[in-house]
Amino acid sequence: MICDPAKINPDVARAIIRGTYELAERVLARAAIRPGDKVLEIGTGVGVVGLLCTQFAGAGNVTSYEANAALAPTIAENFALNGLTPNLRLKAVTADGGLVTFFRNANVVSSSMVDRKLAADQITVDSDPINQALQDTGAAVIVMDVEGAEIDLLRAADLSGVREIIVEVHPHIMGEVPTQAMVDDLCNRGFSVKQRQHKTVWLRRT
Repeated sequence: MICDPAKINPDVARAIIRGTYELAERVLARAAIRPGDKVLEIGTGVGVVGLLCTQFAGAGNVTSYEANAALAPTIAENFALNGLTPNLRLKAVTADGGLVTFFRNANVVSSSMVDRKLAADQITVDSDPINQALQDTGAAVIVMDVEGAEIDLLRAADLSGVREIIVEVHPHIMGEVPTQAMVDDLCNRGFSVKQRQHKTVWLRRT
């Protein structure tokens, strides 16, 4: 992984060096993903989780979305360092597609389609509807880290073909009640909580 603060945000670089960067997502992805699984990753950041998903599922089986096109060279380099090429779509994912405002923060982990009232550049990006992304990829596994947009996305998603969901939740942004309502809705739609680690929830179809 790239750990050079000249190339990536220094906070991200330090977390990668310490081994804490997206640790919960990485641990749960290892447990959930099976060889040959089709994986839809929404919000790949610098590509660390997407790279591991590719190693678990197999080359060509992971499609990663990232709304911040400035991260594309970093993602490509991280994959290349591991002898892989990302299947990367430089778009957001939304409930219904179209152009959206994306709040691009200098620290990648704070960028979001949700206005977090932080210092950020507001940019306009194209998006794919989540159901189109699911249909195009044939995903059995969703890995999602979208800094608060997960509630609207998962509410709109046709999850009939999905076996596993790994989603980082953000109650500090969206509120405890709406976040728990999202998890309850997924359980009512045929999933159960398999495991929680820190802010990340792994749900499996029952």
